[in-house]
Amino acid sequence: MVYYTDHAITIRTIEDSDAKIICREEIVQGWNATEEKYLTRIADHAAGRCISLVAEYHHEVAGYINVYIDAKLGALAGKGYCGIVDFGVLQKFRNRGIGGKLMDAAEKIAAGYADTVYLAVGLYGGYGSAQRMYFKRGYIPDGSGVWYKDKPAKAGENYPLDDDLLLYMSKKLK
Repeated sequence: MVYYTDHAITIRTIEDSDAKIICREEIVQGWNATEEKYLTRIADHAAGRCISLVAEYHHEVAGYINVYIDAKLGALAGKGYCGIVDFGVLQKFRNRGIGGKLMDAAEKIAAGYADTVYLAVGLYGGYGSAQRMYFKRGYIPDGSGVWYKDKPAKAGENYPLDDDLLLYMSKKLK
């Protein structure tokens, strides 16, 4: 299914062949990617747990996003809110409006299920552009503090500054 299309960008439902492409491109850009992660998203999509989307830029896979209908992670888990999980635009396609179009599609989907959508963002510099994008789109911290490996971080504890140290943010859609 196509959710958005213009002269350059198409946002569509993920397909099995996309997993290999995304994984290969993320490895090229130095990320620790596994095809398994995307195959899990595809299986969750097929089971109706989420809606997984891919962005194409001039017919090349350029990014992805997943909207979980009743998300199960973070402080807002199990409250009937949609969660955005695993959102990314491949580096060679950045700064072309692809991320914004993916977020537009994800928020529109989420609004069909809930009045609030939430997501988690990493805390180190590699997430800087995502942090700014979420703020500009109206996301605010959910008030639960920082989380590590899906558990609230405890005051006085030490945590590595890695991809598992997250801040959950939410946005009212309606």
